[in-house]
Amino acid sequence: MEHKHTLIIDAAINLILGILLLAYSEKIVAVLGVPDTNQYFYPNIFGGVLVGIAIALVIEAFRKPGGLVGLGLGGAITINLSGGAVLAYWLLFKNLILPWRGIIFLWALVLILVLISGIELMVYLFKNHNK
Repeated sequence: MEHKHTLIIDAAINLILGILLLAYSEKIVAVLGVPDTNQYFYPNIFGGVLVGIAIALVIEAFRKPGGLVGLGLGGAITINLSGGAVLAYWLLFKNLILPWRGIIFLWALVLILVLISGIELMVYLFKNHNK
């Protein structure tokens, strides 16, 4: 897999999560089975941040020499691992009372974040090993 492809996949993941958080509402909470909050301000702001990260990844994936720089693999890896670790911490130690679909959705998200980080790290290592 190429550097560009991993950035595009990561961008798609961030874009989907960002849109879900921008649209965060009682209806989204009910469908996904995730914890609710009485304030949608922070989830919406975080959704905006994730959409921005997605755009930065796309800019980086299609960057021309001397062109605008987006978010590189190192940044993508650290963002995904950090988000996955915090989410795993909440799932393991904070006794969240969630329906099974919420638990499955959130653990799937942890798995996706760690998996895409691992793929990005392998792409980076493989690319640098072949130089």
